[in-house]
Amino acid sequence: MTRPETKPSGTRPAGSEPAETKSSGTKRSGTEPAETKSETKHAPGLAPDAEAPDFIRAIVRADVAAGKHGGSVVTRFPPEPNGYLHIGHAKSICLNFGLADEFGGRCHLRFDDTNPLKEDPEYVDAIQRDVHWLGFDWGKHLYHASDYYETMYRYAVQLVQEEKAYVDSSSEEEIRRDRGTVTESGRESRDRERPMAESLELLEGMRRGDFPDGAYVLRAKIDMASPNMKMRDPLIYRIRRAAHHRTGSAWNIYPMYDFAHCLSDSVEGVTHSLCTLEFENNRELYDWFLEAVRVPHRPQQIEFARLNLSHTVMSKRFLLGLVQKGVVRGWDDPRLPTLAGLRRRGYLPESIRAFCERVGIAKRNNLVDLTLLEYHLREDLNRLAQRVMAVLRPLRVVLENYPEDRFEAVDADNNPGVPEAGTRQLRFGRVLYIERDDFRLEPPPKFYRLAPGREVRLKHAYFIRCERAVQDPQSGEIVELRCTYDPATKSGAATDRRVQGTVHWVEAASALDAEVRLYETLFTVPDPMAASGEEGLEGLLNPESLVTQRGCKVEASLAAAAPGKSFQFLRQGYFVVDPDSRPGQLVFNRTVGLKDSWAKIEKKQQVREGG
Repeated sequence: MTRPETKPSGTRPAGSEPAETKSSGTKRSGTEPAETKSETKHAPGLAPDAEAPDFIRAIVRADVAAGKHGGSVVTRFPPEPNGYLHIGHAKSICLNFGLADEFGGRCHLRFDDTNPLKEDPEYVDAIQRDVHWLGFDWGKHLYHASDYYETMYRYAVQLVQEEKAYVDSSSEEEIRRDRGTVTESGRESRDRERPMAESLELLEGMRRGDFPDGAYVLRAKIDMASPNMKMRDPLIYRIRRAAHHRTGSAWNIYPMYDFAHCLSDSVEGVTHSLCTLEFENNRELYDWFLEAVRVPHRPQQIEFARLNLSHTVMSKRFLLGLVQKGVVRGWDDPRLPTLAGLRRRGYLPESIRAFCERVGIAKRNNLVDLTLLEYHLREDLNRLAQRVMAVLRPLRVVLENYPEDRFEAVDADNNPGVPEAGTRQLRFGRVLYIERDDFRLEPPPKFYRLAPGREVRLKHAYFIRCERAVQDPQSGEIVELRCTYDPATKSGAATDRRVQGTVHWVEAASALDAEVRLYETLFTVPDPMAASGEEGLEGLLNPESLVTQRGCKVEASLAAAAPGKSFQFLRQGYFVVDPDSRPGQLVFNRTVGLKDSWAKIEKKQQVREGG
């Protein structure tokens, strides 16, 4: 099966910036909304009457055709710097940057940094690194919600002056209690009718740092009986006497996400604010804030289904807990769904982009099978990865009729599907290692590998026949095989003889020791959240998610393999060199096995759909 090559998009078109108006070219201070304009009337390379691939692109195309926002398209990817990005974020990154590129617009990278207690420069750096690794670039359009703190505060003062907001002394517990339920209206705070002048004075005191955390909050005055609980006098500001990683101790109050997010979108001239379905109820509040402060630029919020992947959890809170408890080795542990973890495991950015394109954009949440992601990964690795030989559980083989002092070179292709990848030479000699699983003292039916009295082909080399197995006298374990080889059967030579099995091998004297880390899914069930909820997730962790095998033997060509380089270990799977690897101390991570489960699933689906 073939698929079209996917290309990273999101490169900034020359001259397009949120900080300038096209008409004047004047640089904005970052405190006033931008006007946006574009000459693009439909997606470049896409006919105006072609069917849009998803509902978001249909909306954007209609907006561009109608001249909305001057025909421009400005999107943004707005992560909170409180953790590492995961595979779910990749879908949003591909959508936002891809959409902007398709319609000749721009995409901003903006950090919604409104909670100094949970944010860290480490996360900021990691997020930028991951977006770039995925293949996208924001150019000069890197922003932070903290860039607009002064503007947000002025808008908050405006809301108080117009009696659309008030300072409340209710505790967090009281606010939660009085909010009501989905079937019962909330109760108004005792401070809801606080005089405007008093609220202003208290707000100024909150900013100066006159009060401790939790003493007061600023709340919007909307409707405590609203059926949408997001509209029941939501918080705008809370006191946080904590240093911010960018603004230091300049602020003692910080805006809430819902207030900061929509205003940041407006200030930057964002036209289409794309977010996942859990923010659907927030859209009414998003629009209320923009209307209440009368911003000159009004973005449109559009929700789409988030990516839910089987055997995976996307909760940053839960992932952070695994890191802090030492359950995993860090945010880049290859068992995690973080982009850093996937990169360390050997995933390719083009595979993730192709997967996100295949999943598409929908309005309903669903669970995507992990095997679909693995399918796209195999497609790329099959084309790119060099084939090498590695024996993970070595069993010594001695060829009794091969001269002790003789070695020879045999040719091996680097990638049979890519002739231009060329060949390499492997050393062959009297003593070899094969995979322990490739031998049975008493072979079961349909076992076509090595057994006493049986022959197999050594890949790229000769036929060998097992004459006898040497066992440990105490344990009975097979420690060595005594075999003979047929010199007339060298790979490539004409022979009428046939054998049913082919096994891989390495020559003992030149083989390198290696540590191989075998990774499996982090959870034992396909939908962990549905099975237990977040509180019970640790009980569903897969104890076999990491199996470390030491004393493995790999061919000598891997001596200088650099971290991040991918290989196919013949008959084993795809592996990548881990950053822990050093000369003389090689470490490989299994990226994915060779079994293509998705192709089989897809074939079964096609059969069912065909009747």
